[in-house]
Amino acid sequence: MTDRIQFEMEFPIQVSQRLLYQYISTPSGLSEWFADNVNSRGEKFTFIWDDSEETANLISKKMSEKIRFQWLDDEDTDYFFDLRIQFDEITKDVSLIVTDFAEDDEVEESKMLWTNQVLDLKKVLGSS
Repeated sequence: MTDRIQFEMEFPIQVSQRLLYQYISTPSGLSEWFADNVNSRGEKFTFIWDDSEETANLISKKMSEKIRFQWLDDEDTDYFFDLRIQFDEITKDVSLIVTDFAEDDEVEESKMLWTNQVLDLKKVLGSS
């Protein structure tokens, strides 16, 4: 198995932290922008896109701040994807910070995928 590279992206989103957290941490919220459908049973989330289905464990969360998932089919437990809300107390700006991993030759493609996913999230939220 080849090593993956960790990358992080920041997306400013004009919405409250509480609302954004609902869209990154609940099956119904994730179904609005991340996957066609999302089901959960305890800590296990099933993400469905067209004819494909992936399952991830919710490995950590902090209310109104962040959520971290790990794909179950991934035998290497060092890799995860993390959605974190950053709030600037002074400017009141809210950003979504995405941390993920990709193989060296797939980093740019993964970044484009996240950019498109977050654009969908912004449309759902009515954020520019």
